[in-house]
Amino acid sequence: MKKITFVLLFSTFSLFAQNSSTNCDILLKINKLLQKEHYNPKPVNDSLSAYVFDELLNNLDPSRNVFLKSQADSLSNIYRLQLDNLILNNNCSFLNDIRKEYKKSLLRNKAILEKLNKETIDYNTKDTVRFKKQDSNFYLKANEAEKAWNKKIRYEVFNDIAGKSKNLDSLKLNFSTMSLRSQKNIIENELCKINVSLTNDKPFEDNFYNIFCGYFDPHTNYFSNETKSSFVSTLSKEKLSLGLEVSLNEKNEINIIEIDPNGPAFKTGKIKKGDQILAISNQKETLEVSCSSLESIAAMISSELNTNLTLTLKRNSGKPFKVFIEKQVLKDEENTVYSFIADKGIKAGYIKIPSFYSNFEEGNNKGCAQDVAKETVKLMQDDIKGLILDLTDNGGGSMEEAVKLAGLFIDRGPISIVTDNKKQLSIINDPYKGVIYKGPIIIIINGNSASASEFFADIMQDYNRAVIIGSTSLGKATMQTILPLEKNDDQHFVKLTVSKFYRITGKSHQAVGVIPDVQIPTIYQDVFQKESDFPTALKNETLNSRIRFSPYVSNELIESLAQKSRERVAQDPYFKSVIALNANIDAIINKPKFEIPMTLVAVFENLSNINSLSEKINNFAIDNLNLNVYNSEYNKSLLLLYPSLIEYNKIQLDSLRSNHYLNESISIISDYKAIRKN
Repeated sequence: MKKITFVLLFSTFSLFAQNSSTNCDILLKINKLLQKEHYNPKPVNDSLSAYVFDELLNNLDPSRNVFLKSQADSLSNIYRLQLDNLILNNNCSFLNDIRKEYKKSLLRNKAILEKLNKETIDYNTKDTVRFKKQDSNFYLKANEAEKAWNKKIRYEVFNDIAGKSKNLDSLKLNFSTMSLRSQKNIIENELCKINVSLTNDKPFEDNFYNIFCGYFDPHTNYFSNETKSSFVSTLSKEKLSLGLEVSLNEKNEINIIEIDPNGPAFKTGKIKKGDQILAISNQKETLEVSCSSLESIAAMISSELNTNLTLTLKRNSGKPFKVFIEKQVLKDEENTVYSFIADKGIKAGYIKIPSFYSNFEEGNNKGCAQDVAKETVKLMQDDIKGLILDLTDNGGGSMEEAVKLAGLFIDRGPISIVTDNKKQLSIINDPYKGVIYKGPIIIIINGNSASASEFFADIMQDYNRAVIIGSTSLGKATMQTILPLEKNDDQHFVKLTVSKFYRITGKSHQAVGVIPDVQIPTIYQDVFQKESDFPTALKNETLNSRIRFSPYVSNELIESLAQKSRERVAQDPYFKSVIALNANIDAIINKPKFEIPMTLVAVFENLSNINSLSEKINNFAIDNLNLNVYNSEYNKSLLLLYPSLIEYNKIQLDSLRSNHYLNESISIISDYKAIRKN
């Protein structure tokens, strides 16, 4: 018996040693690639060690209910400033030690939860719950762990029940029965999450590699083959798809809200709107929705490696059932350029550019720029007097597409300066002679407009080719590429920052964003995460060099149009209301800390305040201007040929009829025409 035990222990040790060696091998390859190719390579030193250690523990225990203070302190004393030395010496046994402590903590929590699941929790215990925006310190003690989980479960139960009805008296009356069911579901979901973390080490390792990459800058990431496939699929307007649109409700349930009639899910004949997704399987792995991360669920659904998926669904209160679906290539309507005409005494063309998508795999011209060109030509056939390009919530994509798009509207000349990791400068020139459209252009941006969107907006602003309106953009002025760790490696990749781009004036929007000519408040603008919020973001710099170029119109004309717009915006009741609404959002989301009594009444009131604000935002968003927005003649004919597009087209039209940013854009075009007449 002793001999068998010894063999098992020896085998386990050998496995850990092998895993440690593999981990280090991957890390050293990642570092070698970053040191060679990254725009701003950093030494592997104590600074890296402290960042990676802190981020790893933060990722493993964001709520500070996993590690005990003694565990975190012990690990910190041993490893916080030693990871760099260990990695460079090809010793990654620290990962096993941290993982061992992590699993030890999970098993402790599992035992506590299993115990609580058998007990009757007293919901009348006097207590308070404290909310903090961020808690960086580990504070949990061994003799307080059960009490902490008891408190957490009580709050989760109160919050769950408070969200089931607006009638507090009814909830009080039925609390005893409801709390038993709620407690059971909440604890079982927590246990399910723990079991997933205990049985799957890959997310732990991939997370560590990603944190290591993130030290170099926030847009450098480690990709497994599946996460790479998932990422690349988001950059195309055509992808392997189930033909489903899903949403996450307040209970963290994933429900089907739309089914593409041309897609494979519809063709099964077994799926309906409103069905709840309980689990997803790719035949190798099954993810239970209630205890899997949203990232892992999204990756499994969107990865083009998973050509076949089995969904476990539930309809209303019926029994769960399974549906096998084979993906097919579909056009992603939400990630495709589209256009309309808006008429307010003057006819303006409107083009929504959701992303700078491209066909990366095939390398052809079927990208965003070509689609914008097509829509522009359609609109010009209807004699538009101005063009509005909407880049709100456009997170970027292909820089090549952004260069092509700028070339459509800039006659000739330099459009950007790019520097590489050797700090060598190269000038990007307009790839086309002439312009596709000569009239006035308005560009709308917000805090989620990033990267390629900002690159394009920079160019149009510097050339005075467009008036930029909206709120300040994200502030990302870097370009990335995806490389394998080694030649012929098809399992491990890094998306890494390889260059930084500057405006033709030598300035950069890195970490500051593109500042619109007309600042117009947008909902959530103070909540959107900015590039400058990331601790490892590259700094803003200005080049000494300046390139000669010819602006499209004078600075005075742009300023005159901007000033007229600012005056309108300042007096507009809608935009005044946006400012007030943002103040309410900020008061809730950015409140550093507050506490409430641990009672159903207090939790109900707190949740009611949040729901009330949510309702205000939703009702605010549907404010109807009743703008005259309609399809171009060309697109009307397309709808006759493809009637399946009519429903989605109507949704787009309805949302634009109440778009105040579109309304202001048309007013600026009217001002331009009036000034030009004079």
